[in-house]
Amino acid sequence: MSPRRKIRCAIYTRKCSEDGLDQDFNSLDAQYEACAAYVASQRHEGWTLLPERYDDGGLSGGTLERPALQRLLEEIDAGRIDMVVVYKIDRLTRSLADFSKLVERLEQAECSFVSVTQAFNTSSSMGRLTLNVLLSFAQFEREVTAERIRDKIAASKKKGLWMGGNMPLGYDRHPDPKARTLVANEEEARTVRHLFGLYDELGCLRKVEERATAAGLRSKRVVRADGSVKGDCPLSRGQIYYLLCNPVYLGKIRHKDKIWDGQHPAIIDQGIWDRVQEKMRQASNRSRARGGSDARQHSNDPGAWLTGLLSDDTGDRLTPTHTTRKGRRLRYYISNRLISGGKDISGWRLPGPALENAVIDVIVRHLQDAAAAHRVLAQPEAGSAEAVQTSIADLVTRLRAQGCQVGAELLANGRIVRGQISLELNRKTLASALGIAADHLHPDLKLITASFDLRRRGVEAKVVAGDMAPQPDPHLRSMLIRAHGWARDLKAGVQLKDIARREKLPGAFIRTRAQLAFLSPKIQAAILDGTQPPELTLKRLVSVTHPLDWSEQERQLGF
Repeated sequence: MSPRRKIRCAIYTRKCSEDGLDQDFNSLDAQYEACAAYVASQRHEGWTLLPERYDDGGLSGGTLERPALQRLLEEIDAGRIDMVVVYKIDRLTRSLADFSKLVERLEQAECSFVSVTQAFNTSSSMGRLTLNVLLSFAQFEREVTAERIRDKIAASKKKGLWMGGNMPLGYDRHPDPKARTLVANEEEARTVRHLFGLYDELGCLRKVEERATAAGLRSKRVVRADGSVKGDCPLSRGQIYYLLCNPVYLGKIRHKDKIWDGQHPAIIDQGIWDRVQEKMRQASNRSRARGGSDARQHSNDPGAWLTGLLSDDTGDRLTPTHTTRKGRRLRYYISNRLISGGKDISGWRLPGPALENAVIDVIVRHLQDAAAAHRVLAQPEAGSAEAVQTSIADLVTRLRAQGCQVGAELLANGRIVRGQISLELNRKTLASALGIAADHLHPDLKLITASFDLRRRGVEAKVVAGDMAPQPDPHLRSMLIRAHGWARDLKAGVQLKDIARREKLPGAFIRTRAQLAFLSPKIQAAILDGTQPPELTLKRLVSVTHPLDWSEQERQLGF
């Protein structure tokens, strides 16, 4: 009889908070002992426990960026572990997407996974099915918990409480740790009032930055728990802009797009706040060509804030231009080589507002995805996660409300090729806008790549960048619903001429549109959800006779 194969087992433990980790016997030890006992009970199957411990204390299960887990995966990839043992599956991860990646990685290394309190493992198909079901509930629990936290933060801010984040210049935390409010720092408050006064006088961020630097005004000095110092640097233009827009100095608390009365004192009065906000609004509407760099001063389109920032696949700059059609001024960005009248099929001609909106949308989605995946900081910290999420949400709000001004300062350069757009953000400006030291940002945060296409929809050119949000066509959607009603009438024996008389429409009109009811379920669902290809118009659908085969319909219509 051949001896049983030796199965090398490693135990992984995790705890999401740091509470109790300083005790002699904590939750990680309890998990480890339970797993060790289970391995010992399987000794007759050849299971042996490896001496190395893999403990992650105070780390969320919503991300795989955990030191001990990464060490464990490196050992698995090296072929030195045959079985991973955990107390519960949510100790390994609470994300269904991450779990799928982990199982695939374990299978490639011929490594299995067992949960000692749930009595199954991934060595069987039934075990993998059960794991997916349980992990779906674990992810649901995590999402519900996140919703509860978001609701609590929203309710607390509505009451005017300070819920954490980067401490604004001019304020300190209340000395009572139970009091969630701010107290004024009079020395820093003088700096804030000086900055508001400078902008009220000059009305130009660049001039305010120069005067502030000359006057020795500096950002807030923060001493971290490890003794390192953050801030205490000359104020950048982005920091000054964010400071001047922050309603906290008026005694308010902002939560996304809402502003509530705060419980902390104001350090500027309403009059100067209103004047500064009005001047900033006027500045954002002024020609960027008059107030920008030399490259933009010669732009023939004052609204073209992407001037000098984008190039095509040949390295040629995209230059703004415009035309007037039926009294309307239409803006475009075109490859510079086309301005001289040359014809080059590789050159771009993109609708200006659509391109600008697409760039803002791509940046916004990138920042939101990075925040959700904990890829904002080079080394994510559980204690700062909420503050980072708040900073990202504030920046996203500013991008959506003031896209041209904030986007122009944030974008360093970009490149458009067939099928793809690549953007690079200004690292220092991004760090300043988030209130995070530049060297603490994740190296990939400033780099963005997304799909890009220019599609025709009748006479309209539509820019499609990244994962576009569903955009239902109300006319097409309404016609599909009406077509189902007409089709039901026809099946019930109602004559076409009677339907036409009732609807006061030509019979040919109803006949060509009733066929929409016989499109494949996939096409109809896409029309209702707004996920159909942009070029799929009602005119295109009614101009041809569709094949009866649904798969052939989908092929012809680009699904």
